[in-house]
Amino acid sequence: MFDIQRHADGTVSLHGRFDASQVERAGEVFDQVTGSAVVDFGELRYISSAGLGLLFAAQRRLVDRGHSLTLVNLSPHLHEVFHIAGFDHVFRIG
Repeated sequence: MFDIQRHADGTVSLHGRFDASQVERAGEVFDQVTGSAVVDFGELRYISSAGLGLLFAAQRRLVDRGHSLTLVNLSPHLHEVFHIAGFDHVFRIG
């Protein structure tokens, strides 16, 4: 199960398992992010390479406009995934 919510303060919350079957749905939300935003991973248990790719594309689009995504509340496992992928150099992880 996967859920994504964009809150009034601009924070995007991810819940459950973010895999290839959820990329289109998540893309619709991230396409609406036009400025710097926080992405809360506190309830995310899994992310596939397709999910990583979507986040990378959103980050590239935002950086080109002078903004960025900050990722927060990553579990140790997800933090390791981002480190192994080299994405800890692409995203600000807090």
